[in-house]
Amino acid sequence: MQSFTDEPAHVTAIRDQLRRFVADHAPREKRIQWDRERRWPRDVYAQLNALGLTALTVPADHGGAGQDLVAAVAVIEELAAAGPFLAGPYIHTAFYGGMNLAENGSPEQQVRYLPALARGELFFAYGLSEPDVGGDLASVTTRAERDGDTVVINGAKRWCTGADWADVIYCLVRSGPADARHRNLSFLLIPTDTPGISMQPIAHSNLRYTDSQDVFFDAVRVPTANIVGGEAMWNRGWEQLAGRALDVEKLEISAVAYGIARAALAEAWGYARERVQFGRPIAQHQAIRHKMVTAATRLRACRHMLYHAAWLAQEGRDCRVETSMAKLFIADTGVEIALACQQVMGAYALSDLYEMERHVRDLLGMPIVGGSSDMQRNNLAGLMRL
Repeated sequence: MQSFTDEPAHVTAIRDQLRRFVADHAPREKRIQWDRERRWPRDVYAQLNALGLTALTVPADHGGAGQDLVAAVAVIEELAAAGPFLAGPYIHTAFYGGMNLAENGSPEQQVRYLPALARGELFFAYGLSEPDVGGDLASVTTRAERDGDTVVINGAKRWCTGADWADVIYCLVRSGPADARHRNLSFLLIPTDTPGISMQPIAHSNLRYTDSQDVFFDAVRVPTANIVGGEAMWNRGWEQLAGRALDVEKLEISAVAYGIARAALAEAWGYARERVQFGRPIAQHQAIRHKMVTAATRLRACRHMLYHAAWLAQEGRDCRVETSMAKLFIADTGVEIALACQQVMGAYALSDLYEMERHVRDLLGMPIVGGSSDMQRNNLAGLMRL
């Protein structure tokens, strides 16, 4: 198995383009302001969207650029290195929407949604977790019942990040008796302006480009045409949840963690070369040098795991083990990198004079979000037949 390949020239060109864009439109002082205000900049994102990068997860026959997962992961990495403020909205369109519907949508849903997603004109939010359901998604209790040519939804979802500004909730529901668990689940596309939906915000300390939401469904009705994959996929949602889109979901959050860890190391590296103590830059003190080199080594390993898994996914190979390992390793190692960099910068890492305190907050959450580290260990034990 090939374990390394040179980065394609067009991906390097996208990186260069995005680094120029971030330098021009998302400088450090703005990123600090957006974090304080818990928001993402609509005007800046509109300019980013004009670059056409949301098309990277959409097939060409639906107006996209053709699925290029290595390039899309690189986009997330570059944007996440500047914080979640542009990376988050990009993921809501290109991955929550474009990737999921390209993989699981019915032909009619693909015609309806994918061209607009490729143009970056729609945002999706996930409706997976519930107040009493986290990693055990087969236990969801939000009910969906067929009523003629409509589906009626009752229940509540939690941690629906961005649901208050998204256009559609990609929602996992219980569509049959609960004792069947995996066999009675379905996905629905629920427009957020549908009558019967209400929301309550949940503030969180990490990824503060937006709040999450509790979303309540009170006799919400959508057409049966909104069953993801069409009516033939009613009660077959687990197949969609456990498919290729889930592998890419793990890559997406891993790319966020890697991009933030990269930014943390870069900031600490620059600080260590400039900060003078005991008559010389602290980068010349062995204790600091060892911390920085160890962090750089861990970051390099994260990059190899991320892009090897992305390459396998792009090639259409079985990458369930590699994507779970990437999520596990990058999330946990990102925390180690962040804490080492925080120690290098000392008290300044706790202040708002630098971005380190945000990097640490964001990375501390990575072993939790997008499938926790312990869930990845459970998945891997099963996949490896331990």
